[in-house]
Amino acid sequence: MLEEAKQRTAAFQARLERQGIEVAVLTDESSIAYLAGFWGYLSVEFGRPTFLVVRPDAPPTVVTPLMESEMVRAMTWVDDVRTWEDAGANSWSAVLGGVIGSAPGGIHVELDHIPAIVRNYLDDAYAAVPLHDIGPELGAMRMIKSPAEIAVMKKAGEIAGAMMAAAEGSLSEGAPEYESALAVMSAGTRKAADFLTARGWEAFVSPLIHNLQILQSGTDTSMVHRRASVKLYERGDPVYFCFCNMAQFKQYKLGFDRLFHVGDISDDAGRVQQAAIDAQQAALAAIRPGVTAESIAEAANVVYRERGYETSYRTGRSIGMAYLEAPELKAGDKTLLQPGMTFAVDGGISMDGDLGGRIGDSIVVTENGFDYLTEYRREIMVV
Repeated sequence: MLEEAKQRTAAFQARLERQGIEVAVLTDESSIAYLAGFWGYLSVEFGRPTFLVVRPDAPPTVVTPLMESEMVRAMTWVDDVRTWEDAGANSWSAVLGGVIGSAPGGIHVELDHIPAIVRNYLDDAYAAVPLHDIGPELGAMRMIKSPAEIAVMKKAGEIAGAMMAAAEGSLSEGAPEYESALAVMSAGTRKAADFLTARGWEAFVSPLIHNLQILQSGTDTSMVHRRASVKLYERGDPVYFCFCNMAQFKQYKLGFDRLFHVGDISDDAGRVQQAAIDAQQAALAAIRPGVTAESIAEAANVVYRERGYETSYRTGRSIGMAYLEAPELKAGDKTLLQPGMTFAVDGGISMDGDLGGRIGDSIVVTENGFDYLTEYRREIMVV
């Protein structure tokens, strides 16, 4: 992956040169991973920012906390790694300022993702220097995944499948929601570990599946992003699992959702879930190169309207190293689909205080349509 990250950086530098961009300062973890090949386990929320500074005509520079630098050097192909310390003259602002220089003509940053402490520093230290958004240039590169990236995402799909099988296996009357979350994390971690070695760059890639499990059961199923609790499953309960903040491998993140019913299913719940499944399948059937992102959403919306439901959800989002990339499958997004784009494609209905219908898969756009990155039964499931 490091050689591909190096090639991406060269392509990014070529874009900077064509656009006449003097310097780009990247702060988003996914962007740094995409170009420099590394990521940390602590981040700017702890007051310790890491930067990748890229110019069109010079090797890139990483600026990172001294305490993180040994791991960074082991994970990145970038040779110029500069460190900063929490106290004293060697602060992060001093080091970053030395890399940027005293009088750049302009600084390009990721305006939608730049941390507040970094933005405040740039506004103060470079008050006369305009800040521009590098996000569109980098986003255009990240839209199309390489064969190597797709291969990693397929492994993430296998991990997600193991997680969903564990989720289904955890369901029974009287079992608590949190036990399902533990089963999911354990199964996913073991599957991810099967794909890793303890050698080279991979030695720093953790297999551990983490983050809070999105799970709703019973009448709480309408609460789209509720977390697993101590609540006990009852007969007839719908149980919804979303892995959108958990199913990942080597920083590549998928969307993946399924809904099960414990022991029995009501007629109303069956109708809602079938409508969600059919809407998702209609959206998937519309996917092919050359169509607009919004047309995929409209294909799903036709099914919702025919069944008498309304939904405010988007039908899908681009996926990759970040949880949300561009484009999105929603009204107003006229981006044309291309082979190599990857999406999470969802069917979803919420009836507040009552029930919901959910299903979601990740796919890659191909020359003739799409291929699934995630696999699990796409039907009403009663456990």
